[in-house]
Amino acid sequence: MNNKSVWLSRKTFLRGAGVALALPWLETFSADGRDADRTPKRFVSIYHPDGVGLPLKSDPAWKDWSWFPRGGEKNFELSKVLDVLEPLRNDITIYSGLSHPAVRKVHGHSNADQYLTGADTRGHGRYQNSISIDQVYAEHAGEFTRHSSLVMSTNGGIGGPRGAQTQSFNREGRPIPAMNKPRQIFDMLFLKSGKDAAARLARSKSALDLLINNTRSLGRQLSSHDQETLTQYLDAVRDTEVKLAKAQKWIDTPIPRVDTGNLHMDAEPREARLYFQTMYELIYLAFLSDSTRAATFQLGRENGEGPHDLLSMAVGLGGAHGLTHEVKKPDGWKNLGTYNRYQAEEFGRFVQRLKDTPEPTGKGNMLDNTFAMHGSASSSFHLSRNYPIISAGGKNLGFTNGRYLKFGQGNEDNQAGAGILSDAGWRGDIEADELPLAQLFVTILQRLGVETDSFAGSSGTLNRV
Repeated sequence: MNNKSVWLSRKTFLRGAGVALALPWLETFSADGRDADRTPKRFVSIYHPDGVGLPLKSDPAWKDWSWFPRGGEKNFELSKVLDVLEPLRNDITIYSGLSHPAVRKVHGHSNADQYLTGADTRGHGRYQNSISIDQVYAEHAGEFTRHSSLVMSTNGGIGGPRGAQTQSFNREGRPIPAMNKPRQIFDMLFLKSGKDAAARLARSKSALDLLINNTRSLGRQLSSHDQETLTQYLDAVRDTEVKLAKAQKWIDTPIPRVDTGNLHMDAEPREARLYFQTMYELIYLAFLSDSTRAATFQLGRENGEGPHDLLSMAVGLGGAHGLTHEVKKPDGWKNLGTYNRYQAEEFGRFVQRLKDTPEPTGKGNMLDNTFAMHGSASSSFHLSRNYPIISAGGKNLGFTNGRYLKFGQGNEDNQAGAGILSDAGWRGDIEADELPLAQLFVTILQRLGVETDSFAGSSGTLNRV
């Protein structure tokens, strides 16, 4: 058999016993290399609610627990909140001085809806959203993948206006329901196409067990490079599958209706951490198999409530949302900073996973071809200004990392809005000029291959990025 006479597209599956597993890109079946230059360009945005800790310089907590770094573009120093990203220093960029102009006077509890859209969703009254950046890219890249985008959140569904539980909105501004159950997402890779597939899966410890013979048969046709790629991929799928049961236990545990100070749950904190890591791993698998090139993951709804409010249990703290209201209590800034640190740590773990994985097409590693963004639409105490944003990767897309980029004027030390402890802060005037986050989005879209000069009413790209 002439291997080069067979072409497996990016939508090809390994089939057996009524189960189908998406395959990663394999050079052996690339139609004489015609697919070899089609290295995927990927975009993923991780959103966390409730902002970050920004104590005043006069507060003893400032040195260790203020989210933004100190120093200049290259010689910046990370506080204890972000120092978990120090090993990835040359792979990340931290931004300050960016926000969406239309909603700078909107309370942070109402602001998650517009983080990826930039729309004027207002704080009350008429509500109209617009398309999110991930969906703009999904329209461009979706034809190459099985799923145009992967939309995830801890709470699932869509939530309500100004209380979104999804980060993704379509061309009409309608919310796209997010998936929050690992098994639901995992089954997007393991399609039950046969009549008795569900029963077979129920009796099997692993869906992969039903595909082993087919895998061995395919393996004999593959190059040594592809055999390594396939083995790595199947190991990652199996490892994720093993974690699903425990992660599912955490999401299915009822949320007790008790004061957050006395919050208890049957699922142990390590299962909250496992859930978090499993959701990240599912994004990784979706990218590795080229099932999609656009993904969003919302780590909870603004204003608390729901499973995400218990993620802080993973680091021994109470409800996540309550941490932002308790910064003046003993160790208050430290507790909020510790939770923000945990969020950064898990993002860093995901970024490292991409970096450690060679791109199946041979074009660097997966991180080189992925723009990964982590941020919030609030900074200090629900203030809709100066969004705390980290990006990682994108080397092959034209992004240069290892930098701390400050934009705008009047907030060079990130003290505008710092120390805010009440709603009077977000209602007040802040003497600092910021640039539209949409300019960064235009830059991202252009480097992903989308022809556009504007987004959300803002034109042009962001300089120095």
